[in-house]
Amino acid sequence: MAKKKKHDDSTIVVNKKARHDYFLNESFEAGIALTGWEVKSLREKKIQLVDSHVIIKDGEAWLLGAQIVPMSTASSHVIADPTRTRKLLLHRKELAKIFSGIQQKGHTCVCSKMYWKGHLVKCQVALAKGKHEYDKRAVEKEREWNLDKRRVMSHSNRQ
Repeated sequence: MAKKKKHDDSTIVVNKKARHDYFLNESFEAGIALTGWEVKSLREKKIQLVDSHVIIKDGEAWLLGAQIVPMSTASSHVIADPTRTRKLLLHRKELAKIFSGIQQKGHTCVCSKMYWKGHLVKCQVALAKGKHEYDKRAVEKEREWNLDKRRVMSHSNRQ
C-alpha cells in the first residue's frame, strides 16, 4: 500500500514586516483561541499579520491587530469581527519571560508566523527590539551584496 505524503507547506502566513522592523530575539510557540469561521478562513490563508502585536493583560497574552478576513460562505447567524483580540495559549513560565522582556525599553512582542501543527493552529511570537533606520539600510545593503556575490560566483563557475 502506498503511503500518503504529508504536506510540507504547513505555514499559513509569515510576518515579513516584523523581520524588517525588528530584531527578533527569543521566540515562543503559542496556541491561539479561534472560532469556527476563523479556522475556515485560515485554511484559505485569508489573514494579515502586518500590524499585529502581543500584549500581556491580567496574566494572559492577547494578539491584537491580526486581521482574519471572513469568508463569504460563513454562517449567516455569525457576526464576524475580523480584528478582534484573540487569546494566546502559553505556559506560565513563557508568559513571565515575555512580560519581563517587554518591560525593557524599546522591546515588544510580535507575532512572526502562523502555521498548522497537526490539526491545531500555532502562532510563533517573538520578543523583538525595534530597528533604527540605519539598521534597516545596513541589512538591505548586506542582502544586495550577498546577491551580487552569488551572481559573480555562478557566472565564474559557468566558464
